Amino acid sequence: MDDWRGFAQQMAALARDLLAQESVNDTLRRITASATELVADCDAAGILILRGGKVQSLAPTEQVVIDSDELQGRVGEGPCFDAARSSTGERQFRIVDFTDEAVRWPKYVPEARKLNLGSMMGFLLFTEDEDLGALNMYSYRPGAFTEADETAGWLLASHAAVAFSSARTHAQMQEAIGTRHTIGEAMGILMGRHRLTEDQAFATLRRYSQDHNVKLRDVAARVCERGALP
Repeated sequence: MDDWRGFAQQMAALARDLLAQESVNDTLRRITASATELVADCDAAGILILRGGKVQSLAPTEQVVIDSDELQGRVGEGPCFDAARSSTGERQFRIVDFTDEAVRWPKYVPEARKLNLGSMMGFLLFTEDEDLGALNMYSYRPGAFTEADETAGWLLASHAAVAFSSARTHAQMQEAIGTRHTIGEAMGILMGRHRLTEDQAFATLRRYSQDHNVKLRDVAARVCERGALP
């Protein structure tokens, strides 16, 4: 990473590009693709998240990313797994050489060698309010990542965390707006069909949701489709 001026310009362009993506998945794919484009010797990248204690791979650029994430989840250790948990308070990790790393992750490293991995880095994706997972970068060459590459990866992860959080918040808001509209439309159908008040229509939807263990938005969607409660 010799041309820091050029890298800074690329990061500025990336920040604008990330915020222009149309969905969370598009944002994540752009993040991992950018890792392979902007960080020297990064052959593959992906985002690892933990949900209910289980590992999930998001936007992997290569199959080896999925294999490594599944391995870390299976043995319960690894640099990216640790970054996603953030249990130690550390925000970034690096394996300089898989052939010379057997202390920190004794279960993960020997198996990872079988995936032909040479070196890797993991960065916690975080904002002030939340931890979002870990951005992982892999190289098939031992000793591929330098201190400068680690700095570049940390900068990319910082931009990625903000974009990821923003995209997810936007998606949640859009979903909430859509849900509210659907429920309002369903209430209107019940009010007109059964001569109910607004409160009575909403209570009817909620009672059906609770009695049948179906989410309220799904009940409303069915009413909109069929013109009545299922």
